[in-house]
Amino acid sequence: MPTVSVKRDLLNKALGKNYSDEEFDELCFEYGLELDEITSEKEQIAKEQGDSKAADASEEVIYKIDVPANRYDLLCLEGLVRGLKVFLCQMSPPRYVCEQPCVIQKMKQTNSTLMVRGEVVAAILRNISFDKTRYESFIDLQDKLHQNIGRKRSLVSIGTHDLDTIQGPFLYDAKKPQDMKFKPLNQTKEYTAAELMDLYSKESHLKSYLPIIRDKPVYPVIYDSNGVVLSMPPIINGDHSKITLDTKNVLIEITATDLTKAKITLDTIVTMFSEYCEKPFAIEPVQIERPTGDIMVTPELPYRKEIVSAGYINSKIGIEESPEKIATLLTRMCLQSTVLPENTGASIEVEIPPTRSDIMHPCDIMEDCAVAYGFNNVKFTFPKSVTIGAQFKLNKLTDLMRLDMAAAGFTEALSFALCSRDDVGAKMRDGVDLSPVHIGNPKTLEFQVTRTSLLPGLLKTVSSNRNMPLPMKLFEIQDIIYKDAASDTGSRNRRHLAAVYYNKSPGFEVIHGLLDRIMQLLEIQPSVEDSESTYRIKPGSNNSYFPGRCADVMVNGKCIGKMGVLHPEVITNFELAYPASAIEMDLQHFLS
Repeated sequence: MPTVSVKRDLLNKALGKNYSDEEFDELCFEYGLELDEITSEKEQIAKEQGDSKAADASEEVIYKIDVPANRYDLLCLEGLVRGLKVFLCQMSPPRYVCEQPCVIQKMKQTNSTLMVRGEVVAAILRNISFDKTRYESFIDLQDKLHQNIGRKRSLVSIGTHDLDTIQGPFLYDAKKPQDMKFKPLNQTKEYTAAELMDLYSKESHLKSYLPIIRDKPVYPVIYDSNGVVLSMPPIINGDHSKITLDTKNVLIEITATDLTKAKITLDTIVTMFSEYCEKPFAIEPVQIERPTGDIMVTPELPYRKEIVSAGYINSKIGIEESPEKIATLLTRMCLQSTVLPENTGASIEVEIPPTRSDIMHPCDIMEDCAVAYGFNNVKFTFPKSVTIGAQFKLNKLTDLMRLDMAAAGFTEALSFALCSRDDVGAKMRDGVDLSPVHIGNPKTLEFQVTRTSLLPGLLKTVSSNRNMPLPMKLFEIQDIIYKDAASDTGSRNRRHLAAVYYNKSPGFEVIHGLLDRIMQLLEIQPSVEDSESTYRIKPGSNNSYFPGRCADVMVNGKCIGKMGVLHPEVITNFELAYPASAIEMDLQHFLS
């Protein structure tokens, strides 16, 4: 959960009451938040940097408040105070509006940006009044949004500019690093984009963001009509258009890889700080010309309406309140609500403001109603039905099998559910039949796809421990994940059992004996023919196994796995020196 730090005196002044620490802790709980820590700037610096650094720091009390990760509207003092004042019935939920100017500012997006960060949105805050506290809160909210919804700027990055120092229309473009040159924020000279990468590689605050675009053929850049560089997202803004305490008109531009997240981020910033504009809660939009030629005006500040049943809310929370009372509770959570008369009071119309992107389903509305009602006020009741809990059958079988595998002398390994494409492909000589699920944007070559076999993970474990005494006997019982078009999610999990015997000789008899022990535990009898409640092995073939040394495990006439001596190329691919025998079978089959 994100933590918001606010000064106690500023908070009490904004709320119009001097809360004691205990009173504010209780207020946070009633609003669904948690007062995590009461500290001071001096204590924070002393804890992080030592007492000598904290000598001149302020001793003003600071509240650290834990905020739900999807409540972006509570990540700053302004949003927190606004939400609490509405909750305390000190004010009505504000109405956010887009004020159309006489001449709308425009931004054009080029096709080349689709190669690096394909989305951009923008807005303007006119005649805003900053002081030191408001300015610091403005910057702090950007940092929190970068870390939260922006995933450390990889999905969303924010640029803010003094509109009076630049001239529209603006251009969102992407150029080769050597073709860009500008003076970045708080620097004294101009640098090319390539030089900036070297400069900031030693800067603790910015170096973690460099890999986002470093290997791209082009870097994103925003220009004004005079060719002045506003920013090179997601790394740094230009020094020319930096905002100060004297800034009156702020241009906010947001570049992103996802348009929805970009719009949510823009809505959050403008709704939080439009409070300080000459006309409170009024935002000036910007016209975006997309590469397709389509015109988009942002922000949209959408208000949408949902219909919820009072009966649904009462039944899910476990209360018996009138629709009118429920509507009042929801309004206290900034969800303006009215009872619909045409449904004899059974339905409630809830208006979702642009600040509440977390409301996606009636259950989210129900949760807000429960918070406003007070969890401690919900009466304790016994369940109407008597049930007895039991362990999931598959997990019970898995746990029992793990104990007996260990008793057979095998050591359990636990490998990652993600692996590289080669692990389940080329390294296994393409002997894995199932198609893996591919990760859309893998951060490392080691985690590109889901595993469709447990054997690669076991072989990598053996390779990492090959200096240990022989023989090495390892097993793993975990899920594999593979593509399945018939599934709702397009993928399916199956519980597999796999074991590897690694020694100077293949030891196929050890793996065969392990299979016999597993079947004995499952009370399945051996047979030379396929029949009910029996198993047998028959000659098989698979690219991962040595020719003529592979067998299919048949249970009730169905092949549920394979066993045998692994192919020498597989052994070499996993950097092993000695032969190995292995077995992998579908454990879930025994519950079907």
